[in-house]
Amino acid sequence: MRITVLGGGNGSLAAAGDFALSGHEVTLWRRGEADIARHRETNNTITVRDKSGTREAALTRVTSRIDEALADSELIFCPAPATAHEDIARVVAPHLRSGQVIFMPPGTLGTMIFARAAKEAGTVEGVAFAESGTLPWLVRKHGFAEVLITTRATRLPTGVFPLTLADHAIEVTSRAFPGVIELCGDAVSGALMNAGPIIHPPLIIMNASPLEHFPAWDIHNEGTQPSVRRVTDQLDAERIRVREALGYGEPHFPLANHYNTEGEEWMYGHRSHGDLKDSGDWREKIVLTEHRYMMEDVRLGLSLLVSLAELAGVDVPIMRGLLGIGSAICGEDFATNGRPLAKVGLGDMDRAALQSFLQKGYDA
Repeated sequence: MRITVLGGGNGSLAAAGDFALSGHEVTLWRRGEADIARHRETNNTITVRDKSGTREAALTRVTSRIDEALADSELIFCPAPATAHEDIARVVAPHLRSGQVIFMPPGTLGTMIFARAAKEAGTVEGVAFAESGTLPWLVRKHGFAEVLITTRATRLPTGVFPLTLADHAIEVTSRAFPGVIELCGDAVSGALMNAGPIIHPPLIIMNASPLEHFPAWDIHNEGTQPSVRRVTDQLDAERIRVREALGYGEPHFPLANHYNTEGEEWMYGHRSHGDLKDSGDWREKIVLTEHRYMMEDVRLGLSLLVSLAELAGVDVPIMRGLLGIGSAICGEDFATNGRPLAKVGLGDMDRAALQSFLQKGYDA
């Protein structure tokens, strides 16, 4: 399959490397001719390290030209942070064509941002927009074109917009991730599977003092204490209540399964949290007002969840509390300036209108 990967971060390089090693034709699009030149110096290869060893993945093309990158792609894979969605959507939208699938893992309703940009560009017809619950890899870059993958996702609950194109979207994404993709319904259902706004806000907010004090701190190791876990479980229970109130059924992928070593398997399978802690790759200096756990998962993710809770008529005091504390830390009103439904063009819809739109898209 011909796959275009957008970006040059941890997830983008892991995707490009893994897809190439699986035999796909991979184009990596990233900005900046200096970065493109560095890739060419190493013959467009990415070094992938995991528990099996070290392998070199040869990409078909690395380019900064978006028209060239998207010309013949079947799957457009965009693991960029949600904070970059609006900018990337504007660049991508004029070059889309019917039959392509855009996949954001996870999305924070980025599906709506990309679809709206495509609608404005006149290219939305026949394009499927999908988002899943997590990045398919626990991964860190260890060099310009080298990644260390701690683990890979074993289950990816995925929502599709419009839902009428779900069969096509799931078929295409499943070729990239065989046996891993699970349709969970429409795009809002997919957004409500996003683990980032559940696991990361308690970690970054409740560890604020050691994060500011120590030169490096691993919030997934010493930062994950029983008090933090209790808050995380209550936050996740609120997410599940919102899902249920909006009519989405099981499985809800409760985050508690991420920490368990037996029972129902979570998105990364069993023992992934232990592998994450043992890797040491998440011991880092986190600047509270800049890190993606705050600016993406609190600012955008929690503001979206609170907005969906309002639509569903569900009380979510833990979500609101963490969103308010994050706003105070950063000196910004996240509830307004983050990603409530109004920011993705869905703020004026009641539940019936929203459900119809998610099903049929712009033909609704």
